[in-house]
Amino acid sequence: MSKSFKAAAVQMRSGKDPERNAADMEKLVREAARQGATYVQTPEMTGVMVRDQQARQAVFTSQDKDVTVAAARRLAKELGIFLHVGSTGILRADGKIANRALLISPRGETLATYDKIHMFDVDLDNGESWRESAAYEPGRQAVVADLDGTRFGFAVCYDLRFPQLFRAEALAGAEVLTVPAAFTRQTGEAHWHVLLRARAIENGAFVIAAAQGGLHEDGRETYGHSLIVDPWGRVLAEAVHDEPGVIVAEIDPTQSAAARAKIPNLKNAREFGVTAASAGEIRGAAS
Repeated sequence: MSKSFKAAAVQMRSGKDPERNAADMEKLVREAARQGATYVQTPEMTGVMVRDQQARQAVFTSQDKDVTVAAARRLAKELGIFLHVGSTGILRADGKIANRALLISPRGETLATYDKIHMFDVDLDNGESWRESAAYEPGRQAVVADLDGTRFGFAVCYDLRFPQLFRAEALAGAEVLTVPAAFTRQTGEAHWHVLLRARAIENGAFVIAAAQGGLHEDGRETYGHSLIVDPWGRVLAEAVHDEPGVIVAEIDPTQSAAARAKIPNLKNAREFGVTAASAGEIRGAAS
């Protein structure tokens, strides 16, 4: 069984300038490492937060030329940590853009990448509307990676609302589930805490979720409240605000095994079909 380690979630307020965002990321990652974290996660869209399509095309580049990726590799190697870039926009060889998470090793090497699968195509109250599928190409593959004997499962933001992804990763051995995000303030206030705790409880896994927070240069407002949750659903650490900062918690992977032994729902799950029965016409009571 793998040993305990200290994990950190970095909360940011990324803007339109990749160089400035990389500098902000570096400052916060260094603080996390100073606090003893050997795994550090940054939020979704660490590299740049920009809604305008032409502006996106101007700043996004290939993975080997990306400013955020280069800074993360340098930092991980210098600090001797696993650095998880929650995501950044990466220009693919086919000209499409991926919303891509990257896991960097203490040697500065890319251990794993994950492209966000579920696109945030929604119409919210007060006229707030998003169409991520118009900007990004969805991923098609779930990813689980081994970090010094602890298995991590990957997701990004809106993926949180699709429990089948997390269940598949838990069944593949993931003891820690990751959800770097840029939740809107409206949806975050309603669902952020309950969804993260639910994914932890139903899978008997730790959940680490670094978030964007506050009012961004492109006009969007994100919720913040980065969280680290244990396999029993208890909040171990929270940024109780939307300001940039760092939260840290001790991760003991044996707690995942203990939770799954107490409530073995991963083992007890059964295959089933769905019967759509009709009860005929339903009438209201006479007034």
